[in-house]
This record gives sequence, C-alpha cells and structure tokens, in this order.
Amino acid sequence: MHGAHDFLKALAMVLCVAAVTSIIFQRLRQPVVLGYIIAGLIIGPHVPIPLVADSGIVQTLSELGVILLMFSLGLEFSLRKLFQVGPTASVTAIIQCSLMIWLGFVVGRAFGWTALESIFTGAIIAISSTTIIAKAFDEQGIKGKLREIVVGVLIVEDLIAIMLMATLTAVSTGAGLSAGQLALTMGRLGLFLVGLVVVGLLVIPRVVRAVHKLNRPETLLVTSVGICFAIALLAQEFGYSVALGAFLAGSLVAESGKEKDVEHLVQPVRDVFAAIFFVSVGMLIDPALVAKHWVAVAVLTLVVILGKLVGVALGVFLTGNGTRTAVQSGLSLAQIGEFSFIIAGLGLSLNATGQFLYPVAVAVSAITTLTTPFLIRASGPVANLVDRKLPRPLQTFAALYGSWVEGLRAAPTQKTTGAKIRRMVRLMVLDAALLAALVIGTSVFIERLITTVENRGGLGASVARLLVIGLASALAVPFLVGLVRMARSLGVLLADLALPPNEGKLDRAAAPRRALVVTLQLASLLSVGIPLVALTQPFIPGFQGAAVLLVQLSVLAVGFWRSATNLQGHVRAGSQVIVSALAAQTHVPGNEEKHGDRLKTLHAILPGLGEPTPVRLEASSPAVGQSLAQLNLRGMTGATVLAIQRGDGEAVVPTAQEVLREGDVLALAGTHEAIDAARAVLETPRSQEAAAP
Repeated sequence: MHGAHDFLKALAMVLCVAAVTSIIFQRLRQPVVLGYIIAGLIIGPHVPIPLVADSGIVQTLSELGVILLMFSLGLEFSLRKLFQVGPTASVTAIIQCSLMIWLGFVVGRAFGWTALESIFTGAIIAISSTTIIAKAFDEQGIKGKLREIVVGVLIVEDLIAIMLMATLTAVSTGAGLSAGQLALTMGRLGLFLVGLVVVGLLVIPRVVRAVHKLNRPETLLVTSVGICFAIALLAQEFGYSVALGAFLAGSLVAESGKEKDVEHLVQPVRDVFAAIFFVSVGMLIDPALVAKHWVAVAVLTLVVILGKLVGVALGVFLTGNGTRTAVQSGLSLAQIGEFSFIIAGLGLSLNATGQFLYPVAVAVSAITTLTTPFLIRASGPVANLVDRKLPRPLQTFAALYGSWVEGLRAAPTQKTTGAKIRRMVRLMVLDAALLAALVIGTSVFIERLITTVENRGGLGASVARLLVIGLASALAVPFLVGLVRMARSLGVLLADLALPPNEGKLDRAAAPRRALVVTLQLASLLSVGIPLVALTQPFIPGFQGAAVLLVQLSVLAVGFWRSATNLQGHVRAGSQVIVSALAAQTHVPGNEEKHGDRLKTLHAILPGLGEPTPVRLEASSPAVGQSLAQLNLRGMTGATVLAIQRGDGEAVVPTAQEVLREGDVLALAGTHEAIDAARAVLETPRSQEAAAP
C-alpha cells in the first residue's frame, strides 16, 4: 500500500522535473513530449541521478493520462464521423497490421528467436500509439481529414489488438485456437460495442445536456470525467482496454452537442496526467538493455517506421485519398506505444517469450516516440517529394483516382448490385479462409499424413513427403484462382458503378475504367492476400506464401502500368479538347460566366477526368508569377491543372514550367475536397498569405 506521502513525493518529483525539461525543450523549439520522456529517464531507476520516483505510483497515475487523452480524442469524433471514415480505417488497419505482423515474424526468425517469440514480435510492432499521436497532433495543431483518418485507423487497430491478445493467449497456453473460439471472441467484442453504444446513446447525451443546463462548469466537469472513468472501468471489466472505453465515452458525450464546453474543462486535467504518462514511458528506458540488444532495437525501429509508412500509405491511398494524405498518415502512425507494452507483458506472463523482448519493445517505443513529432512535421515535404518523383503517368493517375472513388461512393446502388458486391466479398473471404485452413492443416498434420501415405502406398519417406506437399499444392490452386477471379469481377463491377459504360456508343471512359479495374483488383488482393500471408507464414518454411502473392501482384502491376500509360494519353487528349473549348469560348460575349457551364458539358462527354472546375487568377493571387512546379498545387492539394485559358485568348495544355499570369482561368480536376483546397490556395490574397502564421 502506498501512503499519501509517497503519492505526493512521486507526483511532485514527476511534475517538477517535467516542468524543467519541457521549458528547456520549448526554448529549443522541440516537442515537449521529448522533454517529458527525458524527465522520465532522469527520475527513472536506470540512470545514476539521485532523483528516483516510485515507478509503481507513476505507472498508476499515467493510466489516468491515457484515459483522459483518449476521452478528449473521443470528444472530437462523434459516432457519425467514425462511421464516415470506417471503410478507409478498416482497410488501412487490416493491410498495415497484417504487413507488420509478417515483417515482425520474419525479423524475429532472422534473429534466431522462437516461432512464438517472433509472432509476439509481429503483434508488438503492429499497433500504433493513440496516446502519442494524440499529443503530437495537439502540439502541432493538426485537424481535419488527416486527423480523422488517423484516429479511425487507431481505433480499428485497438480492436485488432484485442483480437491478437485473445489469439496469442490461446496459442501460448497450448489451448489452441479453433474457429469457434475466434468467432466467440469476435462476437463478445461486437456485442459489447453494440450494447455500450446503444445504451450510451439513450442515456449519456441526455445526462450531459441536463447537467449543462445547470450552468455550473465544475458540475459538468465532474460528470463528464465520471462518465469517462466509469465506461473505461466497464471496458476493463469485460477484458478490453481502458483506452477503448474512454474513447467511446468521449464519442458518446460528443453526441450531446456540448463537447466543446466539456473539452475546454477537461483539457487542463488531461494535460497534467498526459505529462505523467510520457514521463512513465521515459522511466522504462534502460540504456544498458538498449545497448545490449541495440541491433534488434535498430532493425525493429526501421521496420516500424518504413513498414507502417508503406502499409498505411497504401491503404489510405487505395481507399480514395490523395498521395499527400496517404504519406502524411503513414508517417503519423510510424510508432508503437501502450498496447505494445501490454502485448510484450502478456508474452512474459505466459512464459511465451524470453526476458529480452519486453525491454526491446520499450526501447523501440521510446525511440519511435522521439521520432514521431519530427516525422509528422516532415510529412508534408516528404509527400511533396513523393509526388514530384512519381512518373508522369502515376502523377496523373493519383490525381484522378480519388475522384473515381468519390464517384463510386456517390453512385446509386441497386439492391441486386449491393447483394452481388456482398456476395463477391464473402466468396473472397471464404476462399482465403479455406486456403489458410488447408495450409495450416497440412503443416500441422504433415507427419501423420506422410506416415499414412508411407504405410498405405509402400513409398519412401521423401517420396511420401513430396506427394503430400504436391497434393496440398494442387488443392490450393482452385482457391488461388478463385481469389484472383473474384477480385477481378469485383473490380469490374465497382468500376462500372463509378464510370458507367456507354452501351452502343463510343466509350470515352474506357481508359479510366481499365485503370480503376486493375487498381480495385490490386486493393482486393492486398486486403485479403496480406492477412493470409501473415496468418500462414509461421506454418510454412521460407517465403512461399509471400512469393505467390508477389507474383500475382507483379502481374497486376504490369497491367496497372499499361493502363496508367493509356490513361495519360486519354488525359492529354481530353486536355486538348478542353483547351479547344476554352479557346472557342474566348470570342463569345460573357465568356467568363460560361466557363463553368462549358466544362460541365465537357465532363459529360469526357468521363473519368474528374469534374473540371474553372478558377480565375486575380492580381492578388499568390500563384501569379509562379510556375506550376514552384506552386506545387498537385502535391499540396491533390488537384491537377488540365488546361489554362489566357486572358489574351490563348489556351494551353500546361507543363510543369508553365508560369501563371493574372487573368488565367485554370481548369482543375480532382476530388471535391482537392478542388476546394486548390481554390483556397489560388484565391488567397497575398496580404492574407503573408499575415498567416
């Protein structure tokens, strides 16, 4: 039992040292999170400085920081917002987590760790830190779509972490994991979430509104924090994380419409305990253990940063977001945190891993926590660099792909079409599940099967082994073919919804549709194939599963490049048509008002080029006098310039070196969000741009 004096001593030491280090880091213009971690290193037990705080007390207090940070994050995201980013978040989290589990397993085996230790390594590096990202985003003032996507991915990752912990516990205890157990675990989680949301929506918003009417801020604060802690405790009682419960509590309070007032009241309390959380992370860093396992720490740190960048960026882009948002999301999620400690601790408690894995996880978390603010800050320039270095066909494809997905989401879906899409998805999942069962079953029972073939066929052991493996491979072929064919059929169906073909007429959307079909096929195979490879990797020697997936993706990549090249020619021809139309419009009285109508007409006869929108450059525009390469409009906003109509009547298809002039009318293409962002950049007066911080 800790006395009041012990709590006071620990709290005073933590806050005083954290105050000094945070002031120093603010003066150095560095993130204060780094100052908190250094404070933890100073007062931790691993550095010979005569300031040692009770780690047990600090850890207890830090749990409150996690809860309050997640609650504050939930206040920003109503349930409606979460459902909006649900598809993007789910696909991205599945791709990213599966890729990281596979990479972690491969790295673990390369270091000579056991299969179980390698599986735990993959799980440890798969889950990003919601707490660290929330604090870094708050410090750098990141709002809007990027924040919504990242938080959505984090919530899905937390749900995946819960499933991973249940799976690892069953495997480590030798109980095994049957399909029934997995279904039961998922069912319990789904029932808990649905029950909590339904009951919470009926009660919590009404309670918060009633308390708000009293006009007593302290009462509103006490009620809101009480709801937060109660739901976090409820989640823990059901075997789930307090972070998930606190986030849901914040989302339910946000449904009251009074979330801004609650957030303002909770912020000071949250900041105090959040500081304690980051100090507690610093206290876990043991420089001696980091030095002892520095190779593993360095390799896993690189795997976390690069693997999450690729996995997240791929998922975010394939779900219809631009290159910039994809790269920024990937760099924002390039760290591990609190769930990694829990999973590493679980491995220790179950005697499934050696003593070395927990300090390695802590060290990787600490290093990636240090790098996160810098990666987030660098994400914009990195996104610009990626956009500039892409080949021209890929730049064009990336600029238009988001508008196709936007059209797909807005397309009216008939009942039969929706049923067909669901059926195809179910068949793909079924093929993947049967293929996984075949691979795992063959691996587990291969010795028995070989013995049976030897006894009944009178064959030698080596011949029997080849026969069993060959038979299993032959049985796997129909499932692999089914996956590829169903992915193709699904891509064609969705592409026809986004870009409907002209029956019996010249199909002007053929080139964009071909590119969309191949991309959707790639997305489907990645969403199913990467989890399948991650699941089966521990049961097969070498990289056969990854090699098969890589071959399929390589074949699709060749088709994708051809379709992207054809798309480039289609866009060039479409841009010439737009140029001709704008040039002809120059000689018509009142042409300024008619640009938009003319481009809308062209959109109808040139599908696949987004929705070309005219934007006129005034003398005050910051774009005047800059080339398109200098302006970097596509890199910053995702919108691309198809054509320019000059004030003197000239109309051109622009190159990167085209210098913009006053009076130019730009025909922009991209998603509605990209067009709005580009309009804001082009129409912001120079004086306002100079005054902006």
